[in-house]
Amino acid sequence: TVSLKADSQTKKQVANPLDGALGITTSSFSGHIARRTTKGKITLLELPHILRNELGMTVIDLNTSTLASTDKKYLDQVRTAADKAGCILTNLKMNQRKLDMNSADAAVRNKALTTYKKSIDAASHLGLKWARPLPLAKRPDMKIHVASYRELCDYGAERNVQMLVENYGWMQNDPASVVKLVKAIGDNVAACPDTGNWDSNPLRYAGLKETFPIAVTCDFKA
Repeated sequence: TVSLKADSQTKKQVANPLDGALGITTSSFSGHIARRTTKGKITLLELPHILRNELGMTVIDLNTSTLASTDKKYLDQVRTAADKAGCILTNLKMNQRKLDMNSADAAVRNKALTTYKKSIDAASHLGLKWARPLPLAKRPDMKIHVASYRELCDYGAERNVQMLVENYGWMQNDPASVVKLVKAIGDNVAACPDTGNWDSNPLRYAGLKETFPIAVTCDFKA
């Protein structure tokens, strides 16, 4: 599940429906979401109704693995299903595999950035606030990593989508990793800590203490 909060400026202007709200990330049950309804599986289009009417929840955090398509007609159907159920779609975890926006090989890096930008387009079409590229296991060349993030942040800013940084992969053994990266990237970026992604409990509690002050959304694991 995810918990979200509004920034202080938004709070002053109008009550934000995401402030303190709990929801669910489709990553948690991606094996139960299919393109068509089958035994034991539902479609993403059915999820908002079930979430609202059976669980009394409204916040849905999406993952590229659970989007059947990025075709605009399909994305419109997803958005309409959420609107009809009174649900809020919040962010898109861009979990495409075998992408490396940190590669020294320009062709490999550009392939990753192009794929992520298409996902940002989808996030923008869905009206999402945030999107997050997938951190890798190996610590990247930080100069390349920050430059690639910066490119995605600029692209997202033009489409009203803010980039997120999550403590995953190479970031899990440093409690300050998210804060340091967000600071290095600069504009149009925020934190999305995951309580389950630190390498140990001491790192977890130190990392959450460092990261929560700049977080806009959080994934909780029990």
